[in-house]
Amino acid sequence: MEEDHSTMKDYEEMVVFLDHWGCFQKTVFFLLCASIIPNGFGAFNLIFLTDVPDHHCFVPDINLTGEWRKSIIPVTVLNGKLKLSKCRRYRLDVVQNLSVQGYIPGRDINLTDLEQQSCVDGWRYSKDIYLSTIVTEFDLVCSEQWKQPFTSTVFFVGVLFGSFFSGQLSDRYGRKPILFATMAAQTLFTFAQVFSTSWIVFVLLLFLNGLGQISNFVAALVLGAEILTGNVRVLYSSMGTCLGFAVGYMLLPVVAYFLRDWKSLLMALSIPGLAYIPLWWLLPESPRWLLSQGRVEEAEAIIRKAARWNKVQAPRVIFENYSVKETKAYKEPNSMLDLLRHSSIRTTTLILCLVSFTMTTGYYSLSFNTAQLHDDPYISCFISAVVEVPAYVSSWIALRYLPRRLSVTSTLILGSVPLFMIQLVPQNLFGLSLALEMVGKYAFTTGASLMFAYTTELYPTSLRNTATGTTTTVSRTGSCITPFLLSLGAYFNHLPYITIGTLAVATAFAALLLPESFKQPLPETIQQMHEREMIRCPCINRTETSVPVVLPVICDNLPC
Repeated sequence: MEEDHSTMKDYEEMVVFLDHWGCFQKTVFFLLCASIIPNGFGAFNLIFLTDVPDHHCFVPDINLTGEWRKSIIPVTVLNGKLKLSKCRRYRLDVVQNLSVQGYIPGRDINLTDLEQQSCVDGWRYSKDIYLSTIVTEFDLVCSEQWKQPFTSTVFFVGVLFGSFFSGQLSDRYGRKPILFATMAAQTLFTFAQVFSTSWIVFVLLLFLNGLGQISNFVAALVLGAEILTGNVRVLYSSMGTCLGFAVGYMLLPVVAYFLRDWKSLLMALSIPGLAYIPLWWLLPESPRWLLSQGRVEEAEAIIRKAARWNKVQAPRVIFENYSVKETKAYKEPNSMLDLLRHSSIRTTTLILCLVSFTMTTGYYSLSFNTAQLHDDPYISCFISAVVEVPAYVSSWIALRYLPRRLSVTSTLILGSVPLFMIQLVPQNLFGLSLALEMVGKYAFTTGASLMFAYTTELYPTSLRNTATGTTTTVSRTGSCITPFLLSLGAYFNHLPYITIGTLAVATAFAALLLPESFKQPLPETIQQMHEREMIRCPCINRTETSVPVVLPVICDNLPC
């Protein structure tokens, strides 16, 4: 749904008697932020669900001497260390025969000469960290190892489709019904995963969970941005929703620490969804959306209820002669082809897609890699979640006081430098490696938040929704490839870091070609966007300033 700025201004003038921060606004603000908390632990529970414990071939309880039982698993070299093979063992019948004959491994028999076989009897998994994961449940190791990263990819494909369709559903059926329908879907499919009888059933339910996960966040973001006004709307759109997400992210490792089998963890993460049922009677529909549908009486009823909550007197007629004004700007075509038709807009769009893709890839790669970085994945995940809080605050400060192009380029460079430095850190200095990775995570989180506002400021009104939706969808492909990017670490430990760091540096140079939008008016037409491209002189006096936040008209396409 799109509204022009004059209409939005008229709406805010008509409800100015409510004030910005009364009981009604406080209730909406905090309840919607609370509704986003499950998205935080829903987005990253795969860190623990798909983690691969130490494992080796299972050896049946047969007649073997102690020496042969200890030697039946071959020793391999991995990252310069001697480790037991995860997928091979010496042929059981041969070893049993040698054991019966009294031969001693290593002295009488050269183990490297013995024939090996795959883990035909299954695997034995370490329970030092996890009691069970879906990897141990469905044996997603060795020849089935590709299923482990693919599981996460399926989830992110669901998120991608959810981000694509959620705005359209919200525009057609309303903000509130979609919010609660997607919250119900997220709760239901998370709970249903507990009863998965196979890996295929699990990933199908996971895909559906991904659809609801992002749609829930988007619906809450749009609903709050359209109900709240003034600085409260700015705070909610730029920080409130993201901090709600971060709270859920921080709760995840705490819950996972006490529930170390995957079924108990999923059940614990799904049950709190029932607590949100009473919110249906506390949260209203968006009055803006109701007005856009011509349902003026329903919108007035909501505003009058808000007036009673805020203990203020509502006028006899609130939305007198209200109509959605159509301007010439909105008669411009707004298809995706318009992003490619003009050379300047095409260049801007392609660079923004690259920047968004890089930010999202770096964010999710470093978030999901925390379990592999430290011996205790729970501590690593919690630190990774805590880092998001200063990152969102930094993003808000940067939007208010710093040029956009400088901010985006700086976050990309800041994110890449520690990733290159990690490979220089000795393996025994886990703390230093963790600190460097968290600096990178902080930078990519800050940059990803900046990109939402930057994109809205560069495009004219008729293209703003389309441009944001396009860049968001492209960025989600970065999260889809994240699991396979991290799997490159099996070949060379630091290859994922080098790949992300190199991509970030190249993207930083490309970002220098983007136009600046700081302290400049929002373009209303494509022609104004062209004029902005041509203006380079810093001495030109500009009296209007853009609002450096995510606008309600584009929230339909924003993920967290």
